[in-house]
Amino acid sequence: MPQIKAYAAHKAKGPLQPFAFEPGELGPEEAEIKVTHCGICHSDLSMLDNDWGMSKYPFVPGHEAVGTVVALGEEAKGLAIGQRVGVGWSASSCLSCSECLSGDQHLCANLQGTIVGRYGGFADRLRVQWTWARPLPEGLGSEKTGPLLCGGVTVFSPFLEHKIPSTARVGVIGIGGLGHMALQFANKWGCEVHAFTTSNNKEDEARKLGAHVVHNTKNSGALARIAGSLDLIISTINAPLDVPGLLGTLAPRGRLHVVGAVLQPLEVPAFGLIAGSKSISGSPTGSPATIDRMLAFSARHGIAPIIEKFPLSKVNDALEHLRSGKARYRIVLVND
Repeated sequence: MPQIKAYAAHKAKGPLQPFAFEPGELGPEEAEIKVTHCGICHSDLSMLDNDWGMSKYPFVPGHEAVGTVVALGEEAKGLAIGQRVGVGWSASSCLSCSECLSGDQHLCANLQGTIVGRYGGFADRLRVQWTWARPLPEGLGSEKTGPLLCGGVTVFSPFLEHKIPSTARVGVIGIGGLGHMALQFANKWGCEVHAFTTSNNKEDEARKLGAHVVHNTKNSGALARIAGSLDLIISTINAPLDVPGLLGTLAPRGRLHVVGAVLQPLEVPAFGLIAGSKSISGSPTGSPATIDRMLAFSARHGIAPIIEKFPLSKVNDALEHLRSGKARYRIVLVND
């Protein structure tokens, strides 16, 4: 069995260096993928730095991988050698618990992340359970699909989970790696789309991405002017939120949905929820079926992330570009 060649950090916040490892025998339910492209998500940085306290070193990042199937275990289903597939945050689930049997495999208590306790996609090959290697529609190019597999499905899932109608008024907080895809999904869903930003220079881009209205929350009274009007707000940022102010913008039975990993506790006023029967919720990425629906929707409507490309050999430059906040809006590594 040939070695897998990758890039790994040997300590928290350390540089990535060439790294090779023996993958062992292919598991009966596993698919081995020859990686051609891999997106960089901010979660890769969080895991690299051990911000969440669950990283193991050597650490190989990468959970937005695209490539072709080169080997299949004897119990792998629904895939073929040479097929183009993508892998997101999840690499394995038990397939036997209530959540898995209900189609919520991403909520499995034994879910294993692609970069949690295993080596990820900054490599020439990647192994995952067949369930999480999702076939890619013809209409999606390999170089732009990686970010859809994590960030894309993360902001797509709330529309399905909460049965958002096309008549809804939807707000998106943050025009960045997640938010710029959320604006596209909301627009193509048929919604009236509101973008929330703290930067005046992002208004034109937000409108091009699908926003009908743009609100600069640094401006006095910005939230008060839309009080009681929005049905759903998706927060994609990892900074503290003005929860009372945001709840005030929601219509009765409106929902603030959090997908940005804010480390600080949210300060939620009870009467802000009670008055108007409002809700606050959150969600991770999505099930295999949700990923499939998101990919098909993206292909049908021409939804794609705005990306910058780096060769995999320049991975440290790419990570620094992301860390500095200069990425616009997602970085994709091309295997060289």
